[in-house]
Amino acid sequence: MNLEAFILGTGGMMPLPHRFLTSVLLRREGELFLFDCGEATQISLKKLNLKWKKITSIFISHTHADHVTGLPGILMLSSQVDRDEPLYIYGPPKIKEYIEASRRTLDMYINYEIIVREISEDGVCYEGDGFKISAFKLEHTKTCYGYVLQEDERPGIFYPEKAEELNVPKGPLWSVLQRGESVELEDGSIVKPEDVMGIARSGRKFTFVTDTLYLEKISKWAANSDLMICEGMFKHELKEDAFEKKHMTSVQAATCAADAGGVKRMGLIHYSPRYIEPDLRAMLKEAREIFPATFLSRDGQTLSIPNVD
Repeated sequence: MNLEAFILGTGGMMPLPHRFLTSVLLRREGELFLFDCGEATQISLKKLNLKWKKITSIFISHTHADHVTGLPGILMLSSQVDRDEPLYIYGPPKIKEYIEASRRTLDMYINYEIIVREISEDGVCYEGDGFKISAFKLEHTKTCYGYVLQEDERPGIFYPEKAEELNVPKGPLWSVLQRGESVELEDGSIVKPEDVMGIARSGRKFTFVTDTLYLEKISKWAANSDLMICEGMFKHELKEDAFEKKHMTSVQAATCAADAGGVKRMGLIHYSPRYIEPDLRAMLKEAREIFPATFLSRDGQTLSIPNVD
């Protein structure tokens, strides 16, 4: 089953000609999940040839303009593509007020159901087929949440030779064992899944964190992420400015990843508009001294999150 992340934008505060505002789209098989929706999100989706009609849910970190001003356009555009399914929007308090005010003021034509669910505490906010999405509170100048998509545990590897040794006939009974159920043979003996399968394997994990002070709890939530996308808005030399504005430096983002344990790679995002390419490379260098598997997220980047057996 495919799991891919598309970096729609990497900037903070204001869009630039070469850097749109922070937004990430996650595609899991046929479902699309959008994390934040700043100005110009539609352009990013179009450039990557991604179908907004298939976006089933949008997860908003907080209601600062650079994270939500793309929502009205997405909502109106979805009325032009014969959408049948409801669109779910998750976010902090006031996200519902923002959407309702936008619909009323712009007199939007909406021909599908919009379901808004405001988040008030840490925990699971969305349950899908074989995975869950959880929210956890961050600390910013407005109520802000990070998000984690965690797939369910997968069955262990099936070993046909073990099934044959135990005289389990090839066919439907093999499928029953692979589903985790025991089978009874004609001689009355019972074969259990653990007799023919390896240990269970963890599902894939994606973590999205932006606009927050450094918090130890981020590491707890991000532990064992296959891909972590995390704000690193400033160079570490500006850590006092970051603290005052309740943002993180690249070093602090790398510290979150390193302390989490098991994070395979971490992409910095939400760069200050003051920074050009040499600044970003400097941020990457200082982050890699803490967490070597750090990379710079780039607008238009596609990241595959493969299964690991």
